Amino acid sequence: MERQYLIDTNAVIDYLGNILPTKGEAFMDNIIPSISIITRIEVLGWYKASPNQLLRLQPFIDSTEQYPLDEAVINATITLRQLYKIKTPDAIIAATALTHNLVLISRNTNDFKQIIGLTCINPHSL
Repeated sequence: MERQYLIDTNAVIDYLGNILPTKGEAFMDNIIPSISIITRIEVLGWYKASPNQLLRLQPFIDSTEQYPLDEAVINATITLRQLYKIKTPDAIIAATALTHNLVLISRNTNDFKQIIGLTCINPHSL
């Protein structure tokens, strides 16, 4: 079975902003993109995004599989918040990856490294 990935907000922005190194970009080009609903909110609500950037962000978001904030993710988020000093959006993203057995793609691997059972890949380090 092919590994499945969940893309963090910063990795979406870096990928669509064409700032990933060649290997990271090639990796992202060859996966089926999926995101947490929190990433959708963060990306489309990104206050620094220009109208041209939003024109590129929306079709990408529309092409992704989006995982909702369901009861299993909510409960996992609560547990992560109790166990680790982690911001709520990061806890939701990590909980989504853990609940659905996904590998997380994020530039900020330090935000997630303490979470037992979570595999995280930095596309800038490939």
